[in-house]
Amino acid sequence: MRKILVLLTGILLVSCGGTNTTIVSSWKDPNTNAEKEQFKKIMVVALLKNETTRRTVEDQIASKNPLFHPSYSLFTKTNLDYTTTQKLSILNSEGYDGIITMRLVDTQKETNYVPGTNTSMYYGGMYGGMYGGYYGGWYDMYSPSYYDAGYYQESTYYIVETNVFSLKNNKLIWTGTTSSSNVIDVSQTVDNIIIEVAKEMRKDGFVAPEPKK
Repeated sequence: MRKILVLLTGILLVSCGGTNTTIVSSWKDPNTNAEKEQFKKIMVVALLKNETTRRTVEDQIASKNPLFHPSYSLFTKTNLDYTTTQKLSILNSEGYDGIITMRLVDTQKETNYVPGTNTSMYYGGMYGGMYGGYYGGWYDMYSPSYYDAGYYQESTYYIVETNVFSLKNNKLIWTGTTSSSNVIDVSQTVDNIIIEVAKEMRKDGFVAPEPKK
């Protein structure tokens, strides 16, 4: 139990603050969970076209735990086109029993209207009554009003799918889809996805709750 928690929850730090990423949907194989699988060696696969970004993302995820290994260290341009059977043979020979994949499945743009604001500060009440007569009415009870015009704001949402496969049982055992808005820092967004995925795994019962201190 403790080993699995360290593997799939302890390493996925849950932030107290909010992120720009939310869970859209998730699914868990009803007959399994992380504790039953007892993973010993997991390959991390970032299904991205850009090789540099692929390596960066895989390294970032793999750095969370020594049981995680980036796929580019095993699958290069020379064997990426191998058949599924050939790839599975390589994975089995290297002692892998699990795979985590992350892939961008869609981008969506959304335009929202941000209404303007109308603010003014009120100087009435006690001070207005005390000083209004003394200053002969030159001091107005209301400060100038300020208006910020509304505007349209376009947001881009990146839909990412994270999957966990069991090589021992040769099947998908957990999948989750996240939506991340206005991505500026890819590294931070990957961390946010990991945070939200970890929360959802606990919610789904795929990973046991953190032990009480």
